[in-house]
Amino acid sequence: MAIVFTMANLPFVFDRILFVVRPAGGRIKGLAWRLLELVILYLIAGALAWLLESRAHGSVYAQGWEFYVTTFCLFVVFASPGFIYRYLWHRSPSARREQ
Repeated sequence: MAIVFTMANLPFVFDRILFVVRPAGGRIKGLAWRLLELVILYLIAGALAWLLESRAHGSVYAQGWEFYVTTFCLFVVFASPGFIYRYLWHRSPSARREQ
């Protein structure tokens, strides 16, 4: 659970696109990139959970779309501390420059 919580908050901690590329022109990574990274990390976390489940129990119970929507919503809730820190509590570098 701690690994998934950490993965959900990673897009809001790092300013590099996909954790590798700096945005061009010294710009700040936008919300769209952060949401794309959130979806990618959700898929990685799901693959990791599927792998651990299949190793521990031999087979994985088939899930419907409701399961994946619920787990994605839970992943978004786990990401809320990072979102709050980045957009509501923490002042961005561009806002500091304007003062």
